[in-house]
Order: sequence, then C-alpha cells, then structure tokens
Amino acid sequence: MCGVSGIIDFGNRRTRPSQRAVISAMVSVLGHRGPDASGIWEEPTGKATLGHTRLAVVDLSRAGGQPMTSADGRWTITYNGELYNTDALRRDVGAVNWRGHSDTEVLVEYIARHGVLAGLKAATGMFAFGCWDGQKSELWLARDRFGEKPLYYGEQNGAVLFASELKALRAAPGFHPEIDRHALQEYFRWTNVPSPMTIFRGINKLPPGHYLRLGALTPLPEPRPYWSALEAAGSAPDFPKDGDAVDLLAEILDRAVACRMVADVPLGAFLSGGIDSSSVVAAMQRHSSTTVRTFTIGFSEPGYDESRYAAAVADALGTDHTELVVSPEEAMRVIPDLARIYDEPFADSSQIPTFLVSQMAREHVTVALSGDGGDELFGGYTRYAQLERLDRLRSRLPHGIRRLFGSAVEHLPIEFWDRLGNRLPNPLVPASLRHRTGHRMHKVARMIAASEIPDVYASLMSIENRSDGIVLGEQDVPPAFGITASEHLASFSPFERAMLIDTLTYLPDDLLTKVDRASMAVSLEVRVPFLDPEVFRFAWSLSHNHRIRGGQGKWVLRELLRRSLPAELVDRPKMGFGIPVGTWLRGPLRPWADELLDRKLIEEQGLLDPAVVERRWTAHREGQRDLTYQIWSLLMFQAWLVEESS
Repeated sequence: MCGVSGIIDFGNRRTRPSQRAVISAMVSVLGHRGPDASGIWEEPTGKATLGHTRLAVVDLSRAGGQPMTSADGRWTITYNGELYNTDALRRDVGAVNWRGHSDTEVLVEYIARHGVLAGLKAATGMFAFGCWDGQKSELWLARDRFGEKPLYYGEQNGAVLFASELKALRAAPGFHPEIDRHALQEYFRWTNVPSPMTIFRGINKLPPGHYLRLGALTPLPEPRPYWSALEAAGSAPDFPKDGDAVDLLAEILDRAVACRMVADVPLGAFLSGGIDSSSVVAAMQRHSSTTVRTFTIGFSEPGYDESRYAAAVADALGTDHTELVVSPEEAMRVIPDLARIYDEPFADSSQIPTFLVSQMAREHVTVALSGDGGDELFGGYTRYAQLERLDRLRSRLPHGIRRLFGSAVEHLPIEFWDRLGNRLPNPLVPASLRHRTGHRMHKVARMIAASEIPDVYASLMSIENRSDGIVLGEQDVPPAFGITASEHLASFSPFERAMLIDTLTYLPDDLLTKVDRASMAVSLEVRVPFLDPEVFRFAWSLSHNHRIRGGQGKWVLRELLRRSLPAELVDRPKMGFGIPVGTWLRGPLRPWADELLDRKLIEEQGLLDPAVVERRWTAHREGQRDLTYQIWSLLMFQAWLVEESS
C-alpha cells in the first residue's frame, strides 16, 4: 500500500511557483502509508506536481518507485493499491522495455496503450490513483470498484489538490475549509461521514467505482462511474438449477484468494473464527506451500471474546496462529490516537480491535487477507431478514394509515417511547435491555411508517432517526440513502435491496474505511478476496435459497466451509467485532468523556447544541438510557475537533 498526493494548477500564468515544498509536506504526512520510499514528480511548466510514499510489496527494487512515467513519456501516475491480474494486463500491453515487475508499471503502460477508462474496466484490484496526461494537460483521478482505497480531492486557492487522506490536504498552505454542518449531521446518523461528502465543505471523497477527468479548474466536473454495483448485480445471470453452487464457489473463491497471495513480502490473514475469515484462511491453506500465518485479538470480557473460536479454527486448519488477549486498559490506551488515525470523525468502536490486530500482525507480516464483504455478498446479516419481515407487515397496512402513523411518530418525543418500553411486561422486554427499548421501538415505528424500502432500511441502519437539533443550524429530517434511488432497486427483493445498499454505503464508508485507516496506520496492506468482481457476479447469480436455509444466512459459504471445518465451528451464532465501550464510558473513560463533553467547550466551539449534548451524556452516564452509539459518536467528533484545532 502507498500514499498518493498531488496539486494541479490550471491557471494561465506563464510562470508558476514550484509546488515541490507543498507536496513534500503532504508526502511527509502520509509517511505511515508508505515507509519504504517516497518520490515527487513535477511537470516541466509547473502545472502538475505529484507525490508518493511507498510500501513495497511487489517488486521491492527501485524499478517500482513512484511517481512513474510511461515509456512514451505521456502518462505519469501516483498509485496506491494492488492489481491481481497483472499477468493478463501485461500480455495485453505487449512488447515494452519493462523496467521491473510492479503492478504500477503494468497499469501505466496499459493506460498508455488503451487509455484510462479501458484500464479501469480491465483492472482487477484495489486502488486509488492520480494520472497526469502530459499530451492533453489533463488529470484523471480514479478509485476501485468497492472503495477499498480512499481518495480525497477539492479546489483550494486556484488549484486542485488530492490525497489518500484528508490530513495530507491540510498540509497545503491556506487550507482552512469550514466544517460542513450537513455532513456533521449525517455523521451523527451513520457514525461516519458518507461518501461523497467529507467533514469539510468543498472537499469530497471520490465515490467507489468512479473517475474524475479534469482539464480545467472551473467548474469541477461531477465524478462519473466506470462500474456500478447495481448494474453488475442486476445483470448477473441466474444460477442454473442443475448447477452445484458450492463447487463453483470453491473454484471462484480459490482463484480470488490465490491471486491475492502474490507478494514479495511476508503474508498472513486475520482470523476471527467467523464464517468469512475462516473461509478465506481455508482457501489460503489450499494454495500455500508453507503454513499460513493467522492473527486474532481476544478480550478478557467473555461476551466480546471470539479468540477461542479463532484458535479452534486455526487448529483445525493447521495455521501458525498468533493470539493477543487485550485487557480493557490496553484497549483504552489506543483511544487518544483514534482521531489522528481515522483522519475525520469516525465512530465505529470496532476501530479499536481492528487497529490492535493490525498492529500485532504488522510485527510478523506486511500483507494480511481479511474476510470483509462476505455478509454483504452472501446475505449474512440478520437485519436483511428483519427487513423482509417488516416489508410484509407494511404491505398489510394501507398507505394512508402508514402516513398517519408516521405523522404521529414525528410528534412523539423519544422519552415517550422510553416510558412505553419501561412499562411493557418483563417477558416482552428483558430487564438488561429495558433502558434501550424506547430507541428500538421508535426505530420500528419509523420503519413501518416509511414509504419506500430504502427509507425503511435507512431507519434500521441509522443510530438515530431524530437528531433533536444536535447540530446547530441544521434541520431535523428523516434518515435516507441519497445515492440509492428507489427506482434503481425496484427489481430486487427487500432482502437484496438491503444487501446492495450496504455494498454502496456501509461497506465502503464504514468497514473498508475502518480497515484501511487501522492497517495503514501501522504500514500493513490488507487485501479482501470477497471483493473480487468474479466473486461478486457469482454471489448475485444465486437464489434466495442459496443464501438462507434453516434461518441461517450465507448457506452456500457455510457448505463450502464444512469441507474444511467440523460442524460445531461452522454453525455457531455470529458475534460482532466489538468492545464494551458503553460500560467503559460509565467507568474508566468517564473523566475523558466529561472533559470532551464539557458544556463550556461545546458552547465555545459553536457547532453543537450544548443542552442536547448534556442531556444525552447525563442519560447515558447515569444509566437512564443506553446511548453508547450516540455518545461514542459525540466523543469521536470532539476528539477529532480538538485535534484539528491544536
């Protein structure tokens, strides 16, 4: 993995000041993404300056250094990622005086022969890059299909800046954008700032599967797609009734894993003991001539500890397994660094164990494979079935009644739902969950009242349906997925719509962001076999019966795993990758939280309503309501804002 950066000045000045010093500062900020080498390239007239930091994984020689210019001198690229079909692309390029065997060289020469768009459509891998066309004086920015690698861009002071992380843009002189309050409100709803927004007004994330072609500064064009998950899913042929889905999955997943095992550095895998990571490791063992290294994090709290399952899987598969059991004190020591690591507000608390397992793995390997994406492709989340049941319930209610019900929901405060939940009989609501019942009941009421499936799923996925005006100056509106218009999803069942919405939103904005920042903070490259175009096409050819049987998701993946593991390791209930942060906030983390949520500090910052913040913190701190997600989101924003202001 690497870090990329660049400045493009489309002004008409005949002489331009060198941007080398600015790019040098941006490169320095991105050093953790590429500690092995760095480079800067300047276009002769000063119009374009590109920077790069390198984590050497394939072709460790200087021949793999970047930024890299094509043999014909026209194209110069700064590239972050890994291509898994380089041999096929190299054959297509034909005769070239190859300098080395890096995938970067293959990509830039492919672009020189066939163009950027053809290269994007032909490439299989994870990547984000900036590519300068010296003949046309154009910049191309591009990001991989699923959003495994990040790319930020924006216009500042008459130039276009781009980089792998937001913090690199802040190294540019005069970079002082204002916080986007709408993005902030969306962050509090989803625990991340959804693409294409960033926390800063005027700075964007390039969406997954998109490119941007810049030939002039104003106006900045809208990104355009070169690949669509919706179209790919909709065009996947139905799996033949007489076909063996398990056998075919074995072939396809093995190919996806095998090509992601190509590296000139030590390689291993994350192993939680769940279906997805176990399936990846089982395939690795089938293709490895040596014992696979696996890594897992355990916790002393039994309800959050999967390490014993990971150890059992490792023993059954015969891996060289490393386990680290982390105490609450050790986990909490990571928290002060989270704002720096995650670069903009991000509040999925599994960011902590993800960082810890990355840190441990980096002591032994440079590349690790993970099982991310299996739930989204094969129907693993129980919420997909919940959405289907809710849709059946909603379909029995006339639209007018749902609309009336929705209006009533809007006018009832969350405290009403809390009181209602607390009065329900104990058999209906376990005592341990009574303080969070109101929030759940309110969400269900919202979902019943929603008019379209995407709106229903937005209510299910958001951590709050009503913001209570927490962001000053922002109107309280129902949650919605702006990039997933319902007409594009109409041909899919509610179950499948939820899978696709997750693929477009939750996967890139939460899961892949979490893995990228955690792993790159310690210079570890993580590869995701499930996010292979061939695996995706196969997954979307399957019927519902291939996904769900006996009330369990991922049927076809489980059946494949049974060939490698005993049934008790395949059929166990799914566990989340989390920590008891809500409990910690009432205990050892309380002084830290009190300081960040201090009413005077909130008032001075002028972004949040101090009364709402105080009311929420008091309710959680005193055990009146379980607002773990809301308070953690507040704290991660406050920690980021304090870091940003320092």
